[in-house]
Amino acid sequence: MANSYLTRTLSSAGNRKTFTISAWVKRSKLSYDFAYMVTAGQYQTDQMAQFKFDANDNLNISGYASDGSKDFRVNTNRRFRDVNAWYHVMAAVDTTQATASNRVKLYVNGVQETSFEEATYPSQNYDTAFNSAVDSLVGLRKGTSTYFEGYLSHVAIVDGAALAPTSFGETDSTSGIWKFKSPSGVTWGTNGFHLKFENSGALGTDSSGNSNTFTVNGNLKQSLDTPSNSYATLNPNDVMNGGTGILKPTYSNGNLTMANGVDDNRQAFGTLSPETGKWYYEMKIDAAPSNGHRIGVFFGNNKTHNGSYYYGANAFYIHQNGQIYYNGSSTTYMSSYTAGDIISVALDVTNGNIYMSKNGGASDSTWSDGSGNNNQAFPGTSINGKLSASWISGAATPFFDVYGNGDKQSINFGNGFFGTTPISSAGSNGNGSLFEYDVPSGYYALNTKNINTYG
Repeated sequence: MANSYLTRTLSSAGNRKTFTISAWVKRSKLSYDFAYMVTAGQYQTDQMAQFKFDANDNLNISGYASDGSKDFRVNTNRRFRDVNAWYHVMAAVDTTQATASNRVKLYVNGVQETSFEEATYPSQNYDTAFNSAVDSLVGLRKGTSTYFEGYLSHVAIVDGAALAPTSFGETDSTSGIWKFKSPSGVTWGTNGFHLKFENSGALGTDSSGNSNTFTVNGNLKQSLDTPSNSYATLNPNDVMNGGTGILKPTYSNGNLTMANGVDDNRQAFGTLSPETGKWYYEMKIDAAPSNGHRIGVFFGNNKTHNGSYYYGANAFYIHQNGQIYYNGSSTTYMSSYTAGDIISVALDVTNGNIYMSKNGGASDSTWSDGSGNNNQAFPGTSINGKLSASWISGAATPFFDVYGNGDKQSINFGNGFFGTTPISSAGSNGNGSLFEYDVPSGYYALNTKNINTYG
């Protein structure tokens, strides 16, 4: 969360020359210089070190003397901007090595990085700030107020050993993808720790056996989004050009909340676009809308915008006033929605059907399929509103729109939160995901496990 971090003050120094930092990371905010995973000390007060992504989205590990002068900095040329992927990032440090380039090694998804924007290595036998008797932080650097924005899992430091990435991950024999592996047989050392974040009531718990537990600060939330199962979020890389240039909302809460600061429409698209299967998700209106919220689905790849809220020939959406827009046309009005309302979407990509409801359907009896056939009941549920048409084809991408200055809405793809607010009462049929309302039988949350199984 964007106001959250973990901290622990080290009472004594460990091995400051040889250690490993490992973290699984799913990024949200890009192109800012303060995406800290792990830091030690305070800049220009203590000796300081940091492991982070920089303003160019490069992976960076660096250290500074107490006067602020740079002692070392190793920064990749490669940029990491995939907001749907979980990266395994790792630094193996051993300043006792005679060869400078062996003193700091960076790995991403099990592969060593060898191309660097800068490679200023520490001097031989240099003592870093990591594992020194200063404040150690996860998600922030001491003395700043710019927090890590995204998802973190299995953040660890091994005090006294520069390990290979195979201690924390392995290559899947079928897909060839680097995947999480629970570390075993690791000697953690004096200040080593392993934060799994598996206990929602004690997210700072150290699972290394050292009891080096961290203090949680801010509104930190546990997510169902993990390295083993990535959920859909909103995609800041997927933008559209209109008459006034790139139309992009402000993202927060792990790219699950979108807001507008101008009187012009701003659009967001989901990170997962299934080609088959049946899927369910929810949207909540956070602030009183100014006649511009939209929720819909785009089919195929040719997204367009011409300044009149038209998203291409293969798009379907509902405006907050209840009017349906699809295939370049508009039709029958439905019940409008406003602040506090939750819109549910049941998307049948296989058969080209879309169902929507407001607040579970209990207070709405006028959703339409666009042909005058109102009250199209979804079997066994209260969901109403069906659209089925021959022009629906191709991968389906959820999209959302906010129009006016101050408009804001949050999406629940199955994590069980609207922004930072948990759902008030979990519906049934979530299949491990958490939604406000009952999920229709045979429909699933948009995540990689479900797409692999049901897509």
